[in-house]
Amino acid sequence: MVTRQGDLSLAREVQQRSGVPILRCYFCQKCTAGCPVAYAMDVKPAQIVRLVQLGQKDAVLSSTAIWLCVGCETCGTRCPNQIRLAPMFDTLRYMALEGGYKPEPSVYALHRSFLESIRLWGRVHELSMLMAYKLRSRDLFSDLMMGVGLILKGKISFLPERIRGLAQVRTLYETGSSEVER
Repeated sequence: MVTRQGDLSLAREVQQRSGVPILRCYFCQKCTAGCPVAYAMDVKPAQIVRLVQLGQKDAVLSSTAIWLCVGCETCGTRCPNQIRLAPMFDTLRYMALEGGYKPEPSVYALHRSFLESIRLWGRVHELSMLMAYKLRSRDLFSDLMMGVGLILKGKISFLPERIRGLAQVRTLYETGSSEVER
């Protein structure tokens, strides 16, 4: 490996916290080639892994890329070493918050709204999640007509449905070892 022994502390921490064997990466870049949001990232997925391997904590945690991962798992499907980047990006987001790095505001607002919807209902309720996101992001009217159209077509329901195992979902939120902010 190209890195010096002292540089591996970040990689080992991320690997331990996320359960993702990122030290296996040899930079084939298949994750980046398949990522549907790589075009919008300031640092591409394979580059994030490499920066973690090199111990470049500030570059990684200040990157907007860690906030743009949608968790689609295309990276893990394409990776010849079965490296799933979505859990690694989740870990990096928590590390960024713990370290006082400022998240991408609109992406963080969506992230929080999504997680809050799951905590409340056990699944995502699109209408309440979108309303919470609009309030957090302070972007109330940019796509209002599209939302009205979706509601009129019955694509977004007014009433949420709670799942049967809601208590178990809420327990996950309460016992999460890396939880930083709600």
